[in-house]
Amino acid sequence: MAVRCLIVDDNRRFLQAARTLLEREGLTVSGVVTTSAEALRRAATLRPDVVLVDVALGDESGFELAQSLADHGHRAVILISTRSEAELADAIGLSPAAGFLAKSELSADAIRGLLDGS
Repeated sequence: MAVRCLIVDDNRRFLQAARTLLEREGLTVSGVVTTSAEALRRAATLRPDVVLVDVALGDESGFELAQSLADHGHRAVILISTRSEAELADAIGLSPAAGFLAKSELSADAIRGLLDGS
């Protein structure tokens, strides 16, 4: 299954590393952005299959961005973080995100698994 994704993270080194990894594993990275405003604009124009959103975007909240994306019709949002899922469980549970991945576990297979509901 071809999956197009948009990655939102304030760490440019991570953006490049994630893009390289996911493209090597067969995903299409349609774009990478560093702010919520950019994410909303690019998601509207690119219409990715999934948006990967860091929960901590500098002074911005990835959880708020996930809600805004959902409000704009982007149902497939996956939250990512260097923090563990257990640390963020309550906030993840309240979010409209399709799931959560620790950055250390980021892979095309993990993304496809969350999108497939497995």
